[in-house]
Amino acid sequence: MSISTVKESDAPALSLIAAHSHISGLGLDENLQPREVAQGMVGQLNARKAAGIILKMVQQGSIAGRAVLIAGPPSTGKTALAMGLSNSLGKDVPFTVLSASEIYSLELSKTEALIQAFRKSIGVRIKEETEIIEGEVVEIQIDRSLTGGHKQGKLTIKTTDMETIYELGNKMIDSLSKEKVIAGDIISIDKASGKITRLGRSYTRARDYDAMGPDVKFIQCPEGELQKKSDVVHTVSLHDIDVINSRSQGFLALFSGDTGEIRQEVRDQINIKVAEWKEEGKAEIIPGVLFIDEIHMLDIECFSFLNKALEDDFSPIVMMATNRGISQTRGTNYKTPHGLPADLLDRSIIISTSNYNANEMKTILGIRAKEEEVELSNDSLALLTKIAEETSLRYAANLISVSNQIAIKRRATTVEIQDIKKSYTLFLDARRSVQFLEQFSDQYIDDKGSVALSRSGVVPMDTSA
Repeated sequence: MSISTVKESDAPALSLIAAHSHISGLGLDENLQPREVAQGMVGQLNARKAAGIILKMVQQGSIAGRAVLIAGPPSTGKTALAMGLSNSLGKDVPFTVLSASEIYSLELSKTEALIQAFRKSIGVRIKEETEIIEGEVVEIQIDRSLTGGHKQGKLTIKTTDMETIYELGNKMIDSLSKEKVIAGDIISIDKASGKITRLGRSYTRARDYDAMGPDVKFIQCPEGELQKKSDVVHTVSLHDIDVINSRSQGFLALFSGDTGEIRQEVRDQINIKVAEWKEEGKAEIIPGVLFIDEIHMLDIECFSFLNKALEDDFSPIVMMATNRGISQTRGTNYKTPHGLPADLLDRSIIISTSNYNANEMKTILGIRAKEEEVELSNDSLALLTKIAEETSLRYAANLISVSNQIAIKRRATTVEIQDIKKSYTLFLDARRSVQFLEQFSDQYIDDKGSVALSRSGVVPMDTSA
């Protein structure tokens, strides 16, 4: 028996393509008018324009504590709309994605899970003033003991106006060695943390070396004083501050993974402190967006909590998505529109999505094929569009990668009609699966436990036990 081994270099590179990885924004122009096809978004012009207005209000910081409901049939781009909004907001504005079923946990209560999601969606931009030493390194002298344990040294650093010699300890010597700082480098030293940053090399030392790497950056020697004051901005979420202050290990608690329940007293103290920072101009609150998918999965207790949480001073914009029509509100005996109670619906502004037409489906399938690096012929793309019309857009999109594997097997670079047909026969859509179940229903176990295990007849379930 032979064992074959695959070298690491021979393994294909991992390339994960998600359902909405092709979405890079809402596809709007500077006047918030939606383009027909842009940034991965296709169609749904009214819904995208409405989301663009929400986007602009979030960026201006003029809206918070509002509820937005995206309602529409399945496979009409509700989650894509939220992802487009997230990418358009940028990295500074918090955007938290939560599936409604995620809050049901044995470790956290439902309200605690929602509170943490709310707090993750509120950013705090903290400004602090630090002192830095910035200049050109003239000389570094490091003296080591014979055992190598004790080190001491001197650092001579200058600007165009002055020059100073600093005594170095073990920590600073290690930092300089780690950054590979040499004479002629222009560095920045944070006095509070001792962090050393190489900014580049001085123009006066440009002729000292015959060959330099392409990543070497030449800059002018700094002017003025060696010690300067600099404003440093940190952006964290309220939840990060909660975790740091509720655990004994402080900042390292962010990496422990298990946050657990956080006492309300801790959050109240943090809210007071953040409000003080805001008044003093040390901090700026950034209301973000909390996106809750499949909102109809929440129960009446969660909906009651949302009503109260939306009135809080530290509240983000809550975007919700659902594909339900008139359905039962979980935890009650009555039916409501979209499965949401009337008081929460009254607080929400509703964005509606509608089914795509054939041309829009064709464009979306073409975009997905490019994202998955699959080359489709014109006929195969037309066939996929026809399949999407008769089944669903998701099913047709799933056939792209499957058909590509069939094409690769016959050593073709382009997916043809025969590959689409083969994958269509191999994998059933929901409608054909239901027809199969109805045709062979006696061969499946029904809700009474009866099943035809053989051709001789149905074997009933013994309920006498």
